[in-house]
Amino acid sequence: MSRLYNRAYKILEVEVNKCAKEDVVGEVGKNIVMKRLDKLTFQSGEPLKEEELSHLVKDQFPNFSDTVIQKAAKANKPPGMLSKIALIPPALLGMAGIVWVANLPYPMIRKPVSRVAPIILIPSYISMDNNYREAIANVEQADQLINKATSSADINLGTQRVAEAQKHLDKLPVWSLGYYPQRYCTFFSCSWKFTVDEFESTRKKVGQIEAKAFQEKNAQKLLTEAEKTITTAKQQYEQVTTPTDKQQAIADWQAAIDKLEQIPPTTLAGKMVKPKLAATKRDFQIEAGLAEGSKLSFTFMQVAKQFGMQAAIAAQNGPHPEQQWQVVASLWEQAINQLKKIPGDNPAYLEAQTKLGEYQVNLANVKMRLQAETESKKAFKEAKNLIADWQRYAVDDTSNRGILASKLQLIINQLENIKPGTTYYQEAQELLKFAQNKQKSFSGI
Repeated sequence: MSRLYNRAYKILEVEVNKCAKEDVVGEVGKNIVMKRLDKLTFQSGEPLKEEELSHLVKDQFPNFSDTVIQKAAKANKPPGMLSKIALIPPALLGMAGIVWVANLPYPMIRKPVSRVAPIILIPSYISMDNNYREAIANVEQADQLINKATSSADINLGTQRVAEAQKHLDKLPVWSLGYYPQRYCTFFSCSWKFTVDEFESTRKKVGQIEAKAFQEKNAQKLLTEAEKTITTAKQQYEQVTTPTDKQQAIADWQAAIDKLEQIPPTTLAGKMVKPKLAATKRDFQIEAGLAEGSKLSFTFMQVAKQFGMQAAIAAQNGPHPEQQWQVVASLWEQAINQLKKIPGDNPAYLEAQTKLGEYQVNLANVKMRLQAETESKKAFKEAKNLIADWQRYAVDDTSNRGILASKLQLIINQLENIKPGTTYYQEAQELLKFAQNKQKSFSGI
């Protein structure tokens, strides 16, 4: 007996189509439910009851009509013999009709006929033999293709073969297990034993192959995705220029390698990836090390630029005293020290060297300013001392005018040593003008 008869199937199908239009799961839920119902029409066993039918449809369509389920449950039974015979065209109600009836899948009819006139059952026996042969052949091919695959094409073909094997197994009349057609097989050399044990064993093997094929396909999918991600990550790593983008490419690369390591080693994909994985990891470690070095060099470069910016700001709005120029020089020195940390094999080395040259020129200029400020400070201090000395002589009216004139020349000499751009220059210029005027008065000009 079939678990789901055609009349009940049609009743459920109408309601499933209706629910698919109204429910959020739509076509997806419909496909799931209809696949279940299709499979059950080929399965043999006790007809499905109301509770079982409800369980089949309500996980996808919770609002499925209970009335329809009840109606389908009542209709889910084998059609009566009279109704079967009524469907036979009048022209075939002769011998062909008798053969057709005798070959119906009902042991109560077949068993008496097999004892009296087994030849009448030849059509169904031929079908059984063909389906058995095809099922076994496809199972053997699928087993060979899946478990000894050498390429993804083998796995795809093996998946097709196991599906064909399942289709032929579904066509084998489970109701006749144990009713071995001895006379038919005496004449036609049946290849099957067609026992419950063999049937269950074949079913189990098909299930195992299906599971293996599913695992193999998942592994192939994982391998394809990982290899695609690695290729993309490599391209991005080579094309991007900023350390942040390079780090993102490295992260994607690492994630793809993690996927490769998740592929089961017993699968074809796992065996294919094993020799590649070591090389992929090696390349990754090299590039990741370069990326880390690039990131560190980027940090050195940024820190150097920060020191340089602070030095430039501190040097603005001069002139500045010695202490200020010392601070500016120290900032340029720190910027230069950061740039010197970038190694020659780093991609940022050329830029670092360019900046290094620029910063060293800036440091040299600051040092010259500092030296000018230091020397001007010394000259200004000596000039002030000479001015104080000159003032003491100038108070004494009896002082020799020649001595005063000579001291004025010394003052002028010191003041002229004070460099432009120093903090002492402006005041020195005023004192210089005063000293020069005094010198003229002594010379009588």
